[in-house]
Amino acid sequence: MENFQITIRELVRCYQAFEQLSNRHIRAMDLTPAQFDIIATLGNTQGMSCRELGEKTLITKGTLTGVLDRLEARGIINRETINEDRRSFRVYLSAEGEAVFHRTFKQHLEYIQPFFSEFTEQKLSEITCTLAELRSKFQD
Repeated sequence: MENFQITIRELVRCYQAFEQLSNRHIRAMDLTPAQFDIIATLGNTQGMSCRELGEKTLITKGTLTGVLDRLEARGIINRETINEDRRSFRVYLSAEGEAVFHRTFKQHLEYIQPFFSEFTEQKLSEITCTLAELRSKFQD
């Protein structure tokens, strides 16, 4: 098997393992991965349009509306119309959402960090550079 095929397989396996580990912890915090993605993306911002939110998250447009509806029902986000255009909304974290962000984001980073602790700072920098270089090859 060619090296690039082995690399692709290992990259996919790594992503799947990370996602499984991460999602298990997110669900233990009473959130879905999509909800956490939105909360983490909106954290430390003044909010953003649904279009911007869709571009910055891994959530498809069809799924995004339903996830936002559920977060709004839980009091975690607020939506307001933009410039009297009833089709455009700005989405932002409510006070409760800010509290959820600060609690869960910190907890999640603390949960994930030990899995990286055996790597030196230099090795982490090398991995980051390699992944960024690879990602750039896939983007237009």
